[in-house]
Amino acid sequence: MSAVLTSVSAPAAKEPPDSDDRHRLSVIGGLAALSLDAMASVAYGPEAIVIVLALAGGAGLGFTIPVTLTIAGLLAVLTFSYRQVIAAFPEGGGAYGVAKTHLGRQAGLVAGASLIVDYVLNVAVSVAAGVAALTSAFPGLLPYTVWLCLAVLAAVTAINLKGIAHSARAFIAPTVIYVGAILLVIVAGLFRGAPATAVQHAAHAESLHTVGLLLLLKAFANGCASLTGVEAIANAVPSFRKPRVRRAQRAEVALGLLLGVMLIGIAALIEKFAIAPVGGVTVLAQVTQASLGGGPLFYLVQFSTVVLLALAANTSFGGLPVLAQLLASDNNLPHFFALRADRHVHRYGIAFLAITSGLLLVISRGDMNLLVPLFAIGVFVGFTLSQAGMVKHWVRARPDGWRWRAALNGFGALLTFVAAVVVTVSKFAEGGWLIVVALPLMVLAMRWVHTSYARIGERLELGRTPVPPRPRRSLVVVPVNAVNRLTRDALAAALSLGDRVVAVNVADPQDAPEARRLVEDWERWHPDVELVQLFDDHRRLDEPLVDYLNGVPEPHVFVLIAEVEPEHAWQRMLQNQRGAVLARALRRRTNTVVCRMRFRVGAPTAGAA
Repeated sequence: MSAVLTSVSAPAAKEPPDSDDRHRLSVIGGLAALSLDAMASVAYGPEAIVIVLALAGGAGLGFTIPVTLTIAGLLAVLTFSYRQVIAAFPEGGGAYGVAKTHLGRQAGLVAGASLIVDYVLNVAVSVAAGVAALTSAFPGLLPYTVWLCLAVLAAVTAINLKGIAHSARAFIAPTVIYVGAILLVIVAGLFRGAPATAVQHAAHAESLHTVGLLLLLKAFANGCASLTGVEAIANAVPSFRKPRVRRAQRAEVALGLLLGVMLIGIAALIEKFAIAPVGGVTVLAQVTQASLGGGPLFYLVQFSTVVLLALAANTSFGGLPVLAQLLASDNNLPHFFALRADRHVHRYGIAFLAITSGLLLVISRGDMNLLVPLFAIGVFVGFTLSQAGMVKHWVRARPDGWRWRAALNGFGALLTFVAAVVVTVSKFAEGGWLIVVALPLMVLAMRWVHTSYARIGERLELGRTPVPPRPRRSLVVVPVNAVNRLTRDALAAALSLGDRVVAVNVADPQDAPEARRLVEDWERWHPDVELVQLFDDHRRLDEPLVDYLNGVPEPHVFVLIAEVEPEHAWQRMLQNQRGAVLARALRRRTNTVVCRMRFRVGAPTAGAA
């Protein structure tokens, strides 16, 4: 008998619904969806620099612009580097893709783990910072900090479950207002000859630090918190509309320019107005008051900052699901992270991010100061690996100008490595040790997942052509406990599946009258199917059936479990769950194929045979 080959294929002209560009990002949408983390860092990055430099008094604060310019230089290096990463890795992944390709799988796992940690912490820190700003303005809300954090997290999660393009459209207006407000502060301050309001000055400590290399390095490392989020666009290139690479590159350059201008502008105003840290008032608030006064524009800047800090978590929701998809595609995470729903939504990645960041917020009780010491350590590890990988990329590819490009990336790798070491050492006792411990554990976990998938692939003979399938004699076993419509439908289905069908009834010896009654009903019904009765003194359902199945001669055995499907969900509580218990035991202890047939109570009945 000749074989018949049947081929069913989907229409080639249509793309999957999730590839529809309507649900992807434009350049402006990419800035709104993927750069809020970096944009919002203007609110705390300059302050992180000033807090360290203030330890050396006025002499230390005089280094605010030099330190900020160094950070801006590193930002330029990173922007240029990630622009090249986007072109080299259009499938996304950023530091993970670069490290995996050019530095090896182990380095790729370290980069992936560091980015996951940073994304989760970014959500927790951003939400906590936004709520902290809100409770500072309205102290009566302070007792509800945790609930407010979870409410903001739930809102951002819900928006992202509608699709990244939807979240981008929702966040464009707050982003434009915030950027416009910060630029207004900078322009007004640069043109103002004197502060609009008196600048507050905190009393310097009696024992001032000297301006040394260690102090400057710590200020640099603290200020580098402003660079978190720069890599998010490179991680999420597939989320952009076509041409994806060009749009993502433009968004990356726009982010670098805007962030650099805002950081340098704020630093210039800090030195111009001699701003110093004051308890209870942020540095950005002081700069805004000095530039715009305490009128409506001041409150506009503050309110837009509060909103953007809360929404900055969206950067992680745009970047982590794509990164998790790539890790899952490489067998380093469970494969469900690679699943994608309509509108280009990676629901499992979003759910993982929401749950883990929510747990952090609950454990820390929404206290930003407990989370900040953990922040930014992981991202510098990713930065360093990405820069080092790009050096190797240029050395291998050797395009025109590869030497200066490799030198630039090498310099960037050195700077980010120094920043990573300084941040880790300075924040180790404040909680940074958790990241130092967590990263190796995450790498080991991903290696274990990869090894498990490799073992499964070997058993499945993936990559090899198996021998052609041949039919084997089969047995279908149907557990029964009565003669009724459910039993009839189950046997009818079983007769169409196998060569031999056996109905099996498990009974207790003490229920002998009931067992005899079933035999009598069976003989009266006469379905032309053998009935086997098994007895167990301990009223176990699974053990006798498992022993019976392990003794049958057929090489291929089906067990068809017939169950009633309730008409209403609440009726599930009326079921005894014997089918689920039996199916679980058979899958765990036998090699049988378990089939569960649903009899729908509410379905119209077929004509009687």
